[in-house]
Amino acid sequence: MTYFRPSHLRNHFNYFNNAHNTIPGSLNLQPRAIAPKITLIDYNKNQAFRKELENPLDCAVYLDTESVSWMNLDGLGNETIWRQLGEVFNLHPITLEDIVNVPQRPKIVEYDDHLVLISRMVTIDKQSNFFVSEQISFVLGRHYLLTIHEKFDSDGFNEVRDRIRHQKGLIREKGVDYLFYALIDAIIDDFFPVMEIYGELVQLLQNEVVTTPTRQSLTKIHQLQQDLLLIRRAVWPLRDAVNSLLRDGNELISDETRVYLRDCYDHLIQILDMVENYRDLASSLTDIYLSSVSNRMNEIMKTLTVVSSVFIPLTFIAGIYGMNFNTDKSPYNMPELNWYWGYVFVWILMLIVGSGMILFFWRKGWFSNLDNLKK
Repeated sequence: MTYFRPSHLRNHFNYFNNAHNTIPGSLNLQPRAIAPKITLIDYNKNQAFRKELENPLDCAVYLDTESVSWMNLDGLGNETIWRQLGEVFNLHPITLEDIVNVPQRPKIVEYDDHLVLISRMVTIDKQSNFFVSEQISFVLGRHYLLTIHEKFDSDGFNEVRDRIRHQKGLIREKGVDYLFYALIDAIIDDFFPVMEIYGELVQLLQNEVVTTPTRQSLTKIHQLQQDLLLIRRAVWPLRDAVNSLLRDGNELISDETRVYLRDCYDHLIQILDMVENYRDLASSLTDIYLSSVSNRMNEIMKTLTVVSSVFIPLTFIAGIYGMNFNTDKSPYNMPELNWYWGYVFVWILMLIVGSGMILFFWRKGWFSNLDNLKK
């Protein structure tokens, strides 16, 4: 498994809006951007159909029907399209700005006839095996739900579409507020596979910093901490938004659906607990890394100390016999230089001293941890 996702994916969680110092209500869109793909799913208890809408103005027909109308936009498009959507759905210019100028901090805003929820959706990238993120916005009315994806290739709601198509569960029997809950629940469920991957990463990093800590390990720890912080920034405000719906209530959300939203709130709390636990473990990895590096350095110093200690007396002996005393002047001036076995005697003496010191260090247990240096 690769440790960390490509760095360009990290930009999907950049919460600093690039549209600073602009007039409120400004839409920072490319003038020639491709028009968003508008898909309508209209259903009731007895039937359901799916239709592609060519123009945003076509959405107006489905705002006040007795059935549930779910309109989904893939891509942000250009300013002209969004001005038309604003007129059709009676969206405030500030709401349009929040939806279009990505990324925004997840939040919920309530109006007289609709409410707006801005959230983050995460999915697993199959190539890198890590998560990518995009902004998704909800506009909930009395009989309709408008969802806006930041990208064109979004497919996080396929399971909900299948439930509508095949009439699974209660979704066809409930109102638009239940559809709103089902989509929020799908977003929250996508966080769990991401957290599972990061839990495995924490475990892998723990093994790495204990066995083979390197400078790259410290970089991985830092990246892990940053990723967990970005996930926290996505989940925490979403939890506050769901809690606001539970605490304050809204006439667009029935009491029955509010019970289901409470389950979403519990899942968000569970995700936050996982994030906080992994962040604590990631913070402790730095201390483990420093301890492992310190222990490894101690083992290296112990090895060098053993080698130096063995060669110190040998160097002493070699230094003595390297002194050039004249034996003709005095019989005490290193008489062993004239011995027949003098050279052999010195070698035997050094081998005995060196072997004796190695045996002494081995008896002391100094060689017990040297095998770790080979790993």
